[in-house]
Amino acid sequence: MIKAFKVLTPGAFTTVQDLGRFGYQRMGIPVSGALDRFACQVANMLVGNPPDAAVLEITVMGPRLEFLSETHIALAGAQMGMTLDDEPVSGWQSIHVGPDDVLDIHQVTSGCRAYLAINGGIDVPLVMGSRSTYVGGRMGGFKGRSLKIDDVLKSGDSIGLDTPRRLSREWIPAYPENIVLRAVPGPQDDFFREGLDTLFSSDYMVTARADRMGYRLQGPDISLLEHMPPSIISEPSMPGGVQVPADCQPIVLFVEQTVGGYTKIATVISPDLSRLAQAVPGDTVGFESVDLETAHRIYKEEAVRLDRITRLLSQ
Repeated sequence: MIKAFKVLTPGAFTTVQDLGRFGYQRMGIPVSGALDRFACQVANMLVGNPPDAAVLEITVMGPRLEFLSETHIALAGAQMGMTLDDEPVSGWQSIHVGPDDVLDIHQVTSGCRAYLAINGGIDVPLVMGSRSTYVGGRMGGFKGRSLKIDDVLKSGDSIGLDTPRRLSREWIPAYPENIVLRAVPGPQDDFFREGLDTLFSSDYMVTARADRMGYRLQGPDISLLEHMPPSIISEPSMPGGVQVPADCQPIVLFVEQTVGGYTKIATVISPDLSRLAQAVPGDTVGFESVDLETAHRIYKEEAVRLDRITRLLSQ
């Protein structure tokens, strides 16, 4: 282990995340992990890490970090101004840093979350097979919490990076203020009729109640069939589920839920959750209905896309 950096200012909400903690939801422990899995994996690729190495997830306002050793870093995801020793540097590429170098990551200008990878990955204890932070349970990550001033984090053993890496512009996603999420109806779509038409034909606004548990949206009411109850017996909740509580306003679940008793009218496909993770309050969300076969095809296409990026960056 190598002392990697010291936190001079922590940013708005900065946590250690990897790709998640799986297999413990039956115990009430959520998956956690990076909300934008694409940006997280690409940040790791840019510094030569495996895609599941631990990174910093940075929300809205970035931290100020003093590096304590020589290494390579990369920032991917939301567009945030960034300087290294007061000199502008760009995201989506590897950056060499040395001892005493200071990195400033500024306020977001497009998107919501960015991911800072460091060569060798961030070294924090594995908890149930993951280094992800679950702040609600005070577990994982760095002391089970978001970063604070004067925290010192370590990195794993350095992984050789022979040449600088940069992601071509064609692969860099845009983060528009209006997004469309593809979703499979169900599992309780039989509780709705007009409500399904409403969901798939309306625009909804992201409210201020948007975090790692889920995004609460505001727009036309989604009505249930008259004879259907507003809630169900609690059942497992998965990221992407679109819950409709008693106020008839949809909530898209993210990675820090385990069970829920609201009806779920649809399920957002997993590749599109990365896009929603970059939405901020005031952005507009629409839904497009797709069948399960289409969802599987899109998932495979995303895997092929990541594989191609891996090969391009490794050349």
